[in-house]
Amino acid sequence: MAVRERPVLVAPDSFKGTFRAAAVAGAIGRGLERAGLMPPDLCPVADGGEGTLDALLPQLGGELVGVSVHDPLGRVVQAQFGLVEDGGTAVVEMAAASGLGLVAEGERDAFAASTYGTGELIAAAVEAGAAVVLVAVGGSATTDGGAGALEAIEEAGGLRGARIVVLCDVRTPWEAAPRVFGPQKGADDALVARLEARLDALAAALPRDPRGVPMTGCAGGLSGGLWAAHRAVLEPGAPWVLDALDFDVRMRASRAVGDRRGQARRADAPGEAGRRDRYPRAPGRRAIARDRGP
Repeated sequence: MAVRERPVLVAPDSFKGTFRAAAVAGAIGRGLERAGLMPPDLCPVADGGEGTLDALLPQLGGELVGVSVHDPLGRVVQAQFGLVEDGGTAVVEMAAASGLGLVAEGERDAFAASTYGTGELIAAAVEAGAAVVLVAVGGSATTDGGAGALEAIEEAGGLRGARIVVLCDVRTPWEAAPRVFGPQKGADDALVARLEARLDALAAALPRDPRGVPMTGCAGGLSGGLWAAHRAVLEPGAPWVLDALDFDVRMRASRAVGDRRGQARRADAPGEAGRRDRYPRAPGRRAIARDRGP
């Protein structure tokens, strides 16, 4: 009896600052087909940060909506969010409005950078009719505790009953955000201390205190600000995205899947790729290196 051929599951994350996950998956897929394998199952993934919209929209179906917002330094830029599930759910990437990629290295100012544009995106999603707004955090230029976003949401009339779910790419608590992420946003030791003091003051003024709560330090405290002011639900981003992509089902149906080391592992190998806990974060930051057999 002939054994049915199974595809390779190609599940890369984006190559930060270079290639989007979908482009990486496509390139790997073309290489596998040229090597004589059947068409692979392309499954670009994300960990709840940048690239989450790209990963989710093809799987969930929906449309992109363009909107003018303000970047971290207050300049008007064009950004997009996704509407899925017949418009009932929106997917917002904070990096589209408040990301480090929008600010040249010489312009980086961790104290001045604001999440106001992210709040504008959230408000636009609510205005479009979304009852749930998924906010993917990661790749931010900001450490304002979400103060700018909260201001923009309030100015737009609030959430009007919509709920926010924040897809978090790290577990960093609120108070650690300046120390952990401030330097990559242009903060020296003195500025880190100022950012810590600002977040401390903001935490004391919010309806709930985000200090000490895991995942409240994502995107310079944006996650914590939304949690404290709007009772946002904080979810680990990678497992949420993998579930939305039906990753477990697709992994079990594949002959091999690339792991984060860029290797192909048999999908049915005990203790290896067949286990979901092999992928605590989004798998496959490098291309599949080799096939270890059927």
